[in-house]
Amino acid sequence: MSLRWKTGGCHCGAVEWQALTNDDIIVHECNCSICDMVGYLHLIVPAAHFKLIKGEDRLTSYKFKTGIAQHKFCKNCGVKSFYVPRSNPDGFSLNLRCMDRDQFSKITIAPLDGQNWELNAGNLAHLSKQDQ
Repeated sequence: MSLRWKTGGCHCGAVEWQALTNDDIIVHECNCSICDMVGYLHLIVPAAHFKLIKGEDRLTSYKFKTGIAQHKFCKNCGVKSFYVPRSNPDGFSLNLRCMDRDQFSKITIAPLDGQNWELNAGNLAHLSKQDQ
């Protein structure tokens, strides 16, 4: 599989980023308290495969429970298009809903039982390793 740069961002356009990903991807639909409420679809990439193009000054953060996850929201429109997840603090989780799906040739959505976080979060750890 070849890696190519894909783009994403928030609703109002104040935040834009690029990520190096495969054309065939698996995203995770988590049922934890926050992901279930906002409908977040996780595409996890290594930190080296992510570039914030614009909008760093437009971002605000939200942390809860352990404080490890850094939920990043646009101050203008409130959209969380990416964040640093607790499961992968060495990478980024991109919200597929904030990307043009035509950039991908195949998208598979896999469930993730985030309501039982401690039992399942380890299944994501490999996704932020650079050899993916």
